[in-house]
Amino acid sequence: MGLDDKIDNAAEKLGGKAKEGAGKAKDDPGLEAEGKADQSAADLKQAGEKVKDAFKKD
Repeated sequence: MGLDDKIDNAAEKLGGKAKEGAGKAKDDPGLEAEGKADQSAADLKQAGEKVKDAFKKD
């Protein structure tokens, strides 16, 4: 996984956490769900990058 990808995924996950927190604070379930979805997307991207890295090493 390239450094740029790691930074992008971390930023996306952090942004998702911020949205989730804002949704909870504003009692906005839609915003909270959107934040959780952003975090999940970042986790999936990170997992995909790790799989690619595992195959590159062989």
